[in-house]
Amino acid sequence: MSRAKVKVAMITREWPPEIYGGAGVHISNLVSALNESGEIESFVHCFGGPRGDASNYQLPSELSSINPALQALLIDSDIAKNLKGMDIAHSHTWYANLSGYLAMKIFEIPHVITSHSLEPLRPWKAEQLAGGYQISSWAEKISYESASAIIAVSEGMREDVLKAYPEVDPNKVVTIRSGIDTKAFAPNPNLAVLKKFGVSQPFGLFVGRITRQKGLAHLLRAWQKVSEEYCLVLAAGSPDEPAVSAEVEQLISELAHQRGRVIWIKQMLNREELTALLTGAQVFLCPSIYEPLGIVNLEAMACQTAVIASRVGGIPEVVIDNETGVLVDYSANPSEFEESLALAINNVMSDKSLSIRYGQLGRKRATEHFGWDRVAQATVELYRSLIK
Repeated sequence: MSRAKVKVAMITREWPPEIYGGAGVHISNLVSALNESGEIESFVHCFGGPRGDASNYQLPSELSSINPALQALLIDSDIAKNLKGMDIAHSHTWYANLSGYLAMKIFEIPHVITSHSLEPLRPWKAEQLAGGYQISSWAEKISYESASAIIAVSEGMREDVLKAYPEVDPNKVVTIRSGIDTKAFAPNPNLAVLKKFGVSQPFGLFVGRITRQKGLAHLLRAWQKVSEEYCLVLAAGSPDEPAVSAEVEQLISELAHQRGRVIWIKQMLNREELTALLTGAQVFLCPSIYEPLGIVNLEAMACQTAVIASRVGGIPEVVIDNETGVLVDYSANPSEFEESLALAINNVMSDKSLSIRYGQLGRKRATEHFGWDRVAQATVELYRSLIK
């Protein structure tokens, strides 16, 4: 006899087409994989405008000027009241956590959190949210400390959760690493895309939001020490706040003036464009100063590209040093980190056979260890363990 499907309210700020970070990519793929399992009936509740496949929530225009953190809490309360009849409330990021917390209290259902990042480890968010950072921190803390279960996307993330919130029962925090669709992300040697953006090989590639977390400023300063024969391509947009945007724009301008061969792609790339750039790059560059897992590294590995990344958070669980790429120790001393980053880039980009070998092993690792079917199976088992 088949088991009854579990009704899950998936609560998220990001949902297609409004995806701007790794959490949004994770949620979209997770919902697809859970639905394909045949054991879950997902009901997506998201921030933003109307979608055909989700219930959307947005505030009246007259409230658009209030602090973003307060906006999120108002939307959370709207979502929570609509979760009657669900077996599980599953929230992602602090933006959505409070809705899961409220639903748990109102409807007496388990609340599962997937931990993609932690507010205590992102103090620079105060630049973006101002006093709202205290609100986001409070919402996350109360939600984590009362959650039925917390999914960490890496072992590093699990350690961070327990360190940031010592009141959380360690038995409630489980590691289920994010996955990658290795059919969607696969080698795509489309030179027409490179031509479209004026990219010349060999080149290093950065893909990510303009935020302090992603370490783009470190990369731009490090690139001054990289051989001038290499091109730097930056697929970077969605700045968190004006000061970071201004700093990065100035560094890019200075680098382009001094060196040339710097290409800045500001618009969101479609999958064909992204996979072509990932495939064409000799190295993918991830200089993050904080990264719970780093799905973008998995995307690069799946496209058979060598990765140079910071040895922070969950990245070492994805990128194997001297096997699928090179890990660079992060240092609180910016010049020391940037020197090490430049050295790693020069070493890998000067040895084509090495970058090819890293890329081949990266593709193999992504395929064998990071399938979404595995993620879905572990998540279903967790859900069922929580339902009384």
